[in-house]
Amino acid sequence: AGFIKSPLSQKRLTQDSVELYCEAIGNPIPEIQWWFEGNDPNETYAQLWDGARQDRVKINATYNLHSTSTISITNLTGDDSGMYECRASNDPDRNHLSKSPKVKWIRSQANVFVIERPEITAQVIESSGKLILSCNMSAPHLSITGHKWIHKEKVLEEDENAGAFTSYTIDGKREEHSGVYECVFEANPQIRGQVNISVAPQVTAYKKSEHGNEGDTGVLVCKNPSFPAVTTWSWSKSGHGALENASGRYIIKSTGNKTELRILKLDIEQDTGDYFCNGTNAYGTGDATVNLRVRSRLAALWPFLGIVAEVLVLVTIIFIYEKRRKPDEVPDDDDGGSAPLKSNATNHKDKNVRQRNAN
Repeated sequence: AGFIKSPLSQKRLTQDSVELYCEAIGNPIPEIQWWFEGNDPNETYAQLWDGARQDRVKINATYNLHSTSTISITNLTGDDSGMYECRASNDPDRNHLSKSPKVKWIRSQANVFVIERPEITAQVIESSGKLILSCNMSAPHLSITGHKWIHKEKVLEEDENAGAFTSYTIDGKREEHSGVYECVFEANPQIRGQVNISVAPQVTAYKKSEHGNEGDTGVLVCKNPSFPAVTTWSWSKSGHGALENASGRYIIKSTGNKTELRILKLDIEQDTGDYFCNGTNAYGTGDATVNLRVRSRLAALWPFLGIVAEVLVLVTIIFIYEKRRKPDEVPDDDDGGSAPLKSNATNHKDKNVRQRNAN
């Protein structure tokens, strides 16, 4: 057996997590084990298994062409500092209790240093239409090389200052910029603090006006884009009061930042009107209004029927006009022969001329 990837030494803070990776090759495919030796001089190596340390240790291994194994430890404490050892062997007698293996386990080691997490004091100050976010790290014992401010995985600002204090300024009101902001102190390991801008729910309707056909299912939606999430959602109707799932016709589905009201078998008389969604969290309440209009099932046909009616009226007018219009006057065929033909008149005149010359 031989290693093709070995675990790397790392520094971590208390409450963080750490992951070590090991990969070995051989024929037959070797087995991988994880062992640990603490910093106490009297402590000896002990094998680690999946679920150890109150289920904080997780070990995943695969044996396909070669061996790979990953050990991860969550919610680190100072007792997790020490030497972690990846052992690999494909000796058939490697796990025999009485026989010594022909080939000893090969070993690859990595140190994990767990450092006490410094305390970070976070603060939000409102002043002159601005929000000033700040983080102050107490008793810094690490070499700080810079700072970052992050919101929704987007870096808002960064610098290369070495101080234990950092701040970030936002133009606007608290309600416009609620959320979770992270202050990051660049060091080894990296230290992160959290600044929360918390407000009462800023509830808005997905659509302020909804339409539905009689007999169909109506869907009304409200959302809360602010932080923190809503803990309790409720719906009510003007002139009706609170709406509950138990009524049979109303189905309410809610999550932290969204609520949905479904109305089964819409009725024009009963369901048309204003609906109110209300959200509550630890900082207050917020609500929004949705107007629902219920149309008859034939409502979709009215435009088509109107066009058909217009066409029928137009055709009728044209037909009546054609029937009542006077026909054009046509000349009588009997009167056509009364007028002398030009050719005949000419011949008669020529005849008289010849008779006069003869006399």
